[in-house]
Amino acid sequence: MPHTTAPVAGKPGPVLAQPYVSRLLAGTLIGRLPTGMVPVAVLLLVGAQGGSLSTAGMLCAVYGLASALGQPLLGRLVDRRGQTVVATLAVLVTSLALLALPRLNSAQEPALFGSVLVLAGLSTPPLEANVRALWPSVLPNPSQQRAALALDTGSQGLIFIAGPPLVVALTALAGPAPAITATALLGLAGAVIVLTAAPSRSWQPHATNSSSSFLGPLHHLGLVALFTALAGTGIALGAHTVWAVALADRTGTALLSGLVPAALSVGSLIGGTVYGRRTWPGSLTAQLTAAALAFTLGWSVLLTNPGPGLAVGLSVLPGLFLTAPVTSSFLTVDALAPAGTTTEAYAWLIAAIGIGQAAGTALAGPLATHPHLAGALPCAGALFTVSVIVFARRQIHVPGT
Repeated sequence: MPHTTAPVAGKPGPVLAQPYVSRLLAGTLIGRLPTGMVPVAVLLLVGAQGGSLSTAGMLCAVYGLASALGQPLLGRLVDRRGQTVVATLAVLVTSLALLALPRLNSAQEPALFGSVLVLAGLSTPPLEANVRALWPSVLPNPSQQRAALALDTGSQGLIFIAGPPLVVALTALAGPAPAITATALLGLAGAVIVLTAAPSRSWQPHATNSSSSFLGPLHHLGLVALFTALAGTGIALGAHTVWAVALADRTGTALLSGLVPAALSVGSLIGGTVYGRRTWPGSLTAQLTAAALAFTLGWSVLLTNPGPGLAVGLSVLPGLFLTAPVTSSFLTVDALAPAGTTTEAYAWLIAAIGIGQAAGTALAGPLATHPHLAGALPCAGALFTVSVIVFARRQIHVPGT
């Protein structure tokens, strides 16, 4: 696929002023709010129905894993059938599944409740991958595409800043059932905003290379290495969330469980804005390697086992360096993905991070009572990312950059 690493000329302002950009970004954020809302809503709903915290946690993990695994499959269907049909059916299924949850009792019907939740996860529409596949047609200038990707990636943290508190507020006002209903409706509304936009409606799939039709983007060993590397990024993010909860429990400061992840998201938003404004030297692979290394160093501050106040401030640091490696990864995917597999490739990248987050959450649980080990796990995950990138740099390298 054609690719250029032209520097970013201009600021995010002009990018947002381009037709459809603000609409697509806003619609994607609203449509993906359930990603940050459903786990909290399920925790509160299961608790209100008399279920245990361990059961609720398991259900949330299953939902997250199902959502991650469903993205590549839906992405492949989009590459075959287009965005409108696939994403419309997906959002209808996931919305109906979420609306059905309050009518089921997780304590009395755990298998049925879990099955419906899995269905909701598997059918989560691939809005993020879809929108990123639209940028080349919406923004023909490669520099603006890069800025939009950075802004898109950095703003994703808002989902986890706004989503959980919104669920808690809705639950306090009306109960967990209306909160899940509102979650489903928000996801549906965001999808409608994106899918009714002209770029999405007019997007057409490209012909697929028959030699790579079965494996899709996994036919390219460089992409397999990149996706493997990004699982480490997900491990860092998932472990950090558990580390924050454990810190809140140890210090008796419940707010930390929300403030610490929010600080990371704020750092990501700031980093995305700065990254999109600047010109960065070197090849795309060199930028990816340097960004992954900076991301790893950002996590090293947690090795000091900081106290409550410092933990919030220090969590901004890895967030500042999160957008750069993820954006560079998307640009690498765009350049290396076989023709006709771009949306699926984007979805695999997103799934790799999501699966890593689930693994990081699971690995961090047993370490929660060991502060130094728990604080080291995010850094270990990021170190895994940069190690795989360095080891596979020749396979990941984008020719001509």
